[in-house]
Amino acid sequence: MRLIGPNGEQVGVIATSVALNLAKEANLDLVEVAPNAKPPVAKLIDYGKFKYNEKIKAREARRNQNTAEIKEIRFRLKIDDHDFEVKKGHVVRFLNGGDKVKVTIMLRGREQSRPIGGVEMLQRLAADVEEYGTIESAPKQEGRNIIMTLAPKGKKVHTQSEQRRRGAESRAERQARQAARLAAKQEAQAQAAAEAQAAVNGQSKTSAKNNTTKEGSNAEDEN
Repeated sequence: MRLIGPNGEQVGVIATSVALNLAKEANLDLVEVAPNAKPPVAKLIDYGKFKYNEKIKAREARRNQNTAEIKEIRFRLKIDDHDFEVKKGHVVRFLNGGDKVKVTIMLRGREQSRPIGGVEMLQRLAADVEEYGTIESAPKQEGRNIIMTLAPKGKKVHTQSEQRRRGAESRAERQARQAARLAAKQEAQAQAAAEAQAAVNGQSKTSAKNNTTKEGSNAEDEN
């Protein structure tokens, strides 16, 4: 077999028994990495550490995977401005979360034959949220509905990274505030202790002075 050392160095083509002895001496595992090669390729590695690193890599890959979903928001053709703004807020929230948004205008009765304003409403919505998403599927009528699909401008992984960054900053700020409060408390305690000690020292000096004065007066009386 062709043997590769633990640091990627080429050992050369050697007998399997020799490779096993080298692995034993180095306290490593002999792992076949290319069994179909001629000759087969094996590598000296710490298999337990290798599996652990692979597990960590797989976990990070799943964490960073863009798992965008398709959310749906439904409008009526005759919708008041307040409801429009509320639903637009939902669209912005979904786009910020990295998800696509399927916007559906539901037509009723005669609106199906004359969907006046439906396309214009969707275009207005797309213009209002263009900072967060773009039109992936232009407005089109399908049966009794007019449908448009919006896609987020940024990937979900970027949004998650930004959220993690902001979370880390918030934790750091909280820790800084706690440290500042603790330092202020310790400083106040130290100052109070110093003032108390100074008061004790002042009383001691006053008492000593009074004793000295008293002793002087007694001496004068004896004379």
